[in-house]
Amino acid sequence: MPDTAVPDRRWLEETIELSKKCPPSKTAFSVGAIIVSADGEVIATGYSREGDPHDHAEETALAKVEGDSRLASSTIYTSLEPCSRRSSHPLTCTQLILAAGLPRVVLAWREPNIFVDCEGAELLRAAGCEVIEIPDLAPAVRAVNAHLLG
Repeated sequence: MPDTAVPDRRWLEETIELSKKCPPSKTAFSVGAIIVSADGEVIATGYSREGDPHDHAEETALAKVEGDSRLASSTIYTSLEPCSRRSSHPLTCTQLILAAGLPRVVLAWREPNIFVDCEGAELLRAAGCEVIEIPDLAPAVRAVNAHLLG
């Protein structure tokens, strides 16, 4: 099995940079997401509020490649744990990831209990997804979202 730690860290760092493009919000996190194929090609990127004030990063990236057969062997990198509850859209990012058939999720920071009690990582694992957390990158994600933490 190949060592994925170095590319995982690199892609996750890129999601953090992408999250800096998010229009500011007092009611939502700034998040970046990148979907990478098994051979290391970026399939899609997304960030919170990229097209609509209610869009989440994972949702935006997945919408760009809906139905792409490469998703079944790809990884989604996200700066923040995929949501497991939301009121603005019918499906959560966790549900969208599972519906797309992505087998692997890599995240930096577990969603803090500010808006909802998130359990995306647990739900993904329970459904058979491999979930990798790189928590030493969480401070960079917190810095992008400092406006919500004070």
